[in-house]
Amino acid sequence: MARTQGSHAGITGPKIRAEALRLFAESGYAAVSMREIARAVGVQAGALYNYTPDKQALLFSLLKGHMDDLAEALSALPRAADPMERLQTFVHFHIAFHLERPQAVFIAYMELRNLTPENFAVIEAQRRDYETGLEEILRAGMATGAFSVPDSKLATLAIIAMLTGVTTWYRPGGRLPLEAVQDRYWELTRQMVSA
Repeated sequence: MARTQGSHAGITGPKIRAEALRLFAESGYAAVSMREIARAVGVQAGALYNYTPDKQALLFSLLKGHMDDLAEALSALPRAADPMERLQTFVHFHIAFHLERPQAVFIAYMELRNLTPENFAVIEAQRRDYETGLEEILRAGMATGAFSVPDSKLATLAIIAMLTGVTTWYRPGGRLPLEAVQDRYWELTRQMVSA
């Protein structure tokens, strides 16, 4: 398959991912065709198959890439001994990471239903690992008496949902700067779990 003049593998592959992410977030996975992605990238439709076997593989790649980046960034954070400090770091990290990737966050939640069972199982396992990291922080705080959480799993899911929800309303240049949002959400989280 011939590439559009001026396209290059090192540029075209990432551009395909970026345009697919944008189109899936704007229109939904089911409504976007490979032909539409090709048009947005500026290549012939057949050229997409040099980069991905099909649309399902492209969606899976986007979701897995998002989760891989999340896990890698989290693992690079300093790990404090104090559970309260670890929780504060998690809150600030989660908000900042997700606000930089609103389209990826949107499809990570809205397009899970369009994954094949096999691909869904992979992403679900990655999400469970991330949730387990937060739950371990809560359990460590419960063990020291710093946190009072009747159900650590439910508290984990509630905290993640609350923090991720920032991506639906926050806009740079709005009433509160990012740091103020992080601090206020940290206060809300601390109040939720404090003994």
